[in-house]
Amino acid sequence: MSAAELPLPPTPKAATSGTTVNTTHRAMQEAAEWFALLRSGEAGHTDRTAWESWLAASEAHRAAWGHVEQVSRRFEPIQSSVNPRSTVEVLQTARHHALRRRVLLGLATCGGTGLLSWAVWRHTPLPAMAMAWAADHHTGVGDVREVSLPDGTRVWLGSASAFNEDYQPSLRRLRLVTGDIFIETAADARRGFVVDTPNGRLRALGTRFNVRLEDDGQTFVAVYEGAVEVRTATSGTTRVLRASEQTRFSGSGVEPPALADPARESWTQGLLIAQDMPLAQVAAELARYRRGHLSVAPEVAGLRVFGSFPLNDTDRALVMLATVLPVQVRHTLPWWSSIEPKGKGAAPSP
Repeated sequence: MSAAELPLPPTPKAATSGTTVNTTHRAMQEAAEWFALLRSGEAGHTDRTAWESWLAASEAHRAAWGHVEQVSRRFEPIQSSVNPRSTVEVLQTARHHALRRRVLLGLATCGGTGLLSWAVWRHTPLPAMAMAWAADHHTGVGDVREVSLPDGTRVWLGSASAFNEDYQPSLRRLRLVTGDIFIETAADARRGFVVDTPNGRLRALGTRFNVRLEDDGQTFVAVYEGAVEVRTATSGTTRVLRASEQTRFSGSGVEPPALADPARESWTQGLLIAQDMPLAQVAAELARYRRGHLSVAPEVAGLRVFGSFPLNDTDRALVMLATVLPVQVRHTLPWWSSIEPKGKGAAPSP
């Protein structure tokens, strides 16, 4: 498995209390800009002194810098094939930006008021990722794959997804290890069909349904035909979802059902169909199919999106977004991109 297939480390969490760092989108972008400059070979003594001042200015800066360093390590093979001077191009229009002046004057601040609004490629811990690649069926980042099981059941795997199959004389069982699967069950009067996740068991009642392990640890399920019984692992709570219903559940409880989005299953065809979807959610879905970091500035995170976007070409999807929305996409590093307000000057950079 290449370094580009490894999961990204968890991002620093936005928070309001305790020892958890309250990291802003601005701090993350500043950290990426500093990283690009320091790796470019163009940084001088003054730049390094300014970076040290920026780093010392706040805990949010240090958390953001640490995350950028961790993400960078996942992409070292990519970096070794890229001329370091190419990152300077990203910074050319930003060299005289206010951040550099502020830092050089000792006025660096955390900056920005919006809480962190970003999406990154897979948060899966390394042990779980190792289990995924040892699973019976798995996909890499950006892939969609269809699998036909021995009984005729069809399963689609989304990006960076994996499951194991365990077919017994009395039961057909799948265990979702990570990611997203869409299931179209075949009829079998003698054997039931279940999907196990860390949060509980889903029993299919002649159905088409989608199951996803969310980044926050919960399980998402949406039913498009038939019904699915949810039973939580810890509390034993049960709930039956009918066609056109969806919910999320943990080991101890099930959220009230909501109306399932019929467009959501379009990922099995390699498409993201957005119907009045917030830009932040669109970016989060694209990020699942993208190698690298993708963030959204808080100022544009709530923009509503309509349209169809290719999941197998997220660069083109980002260009499409920039065409129909008042946004621009900035590529600070080969593996670090952000969606910013259109017309806004270069994001704060050294």
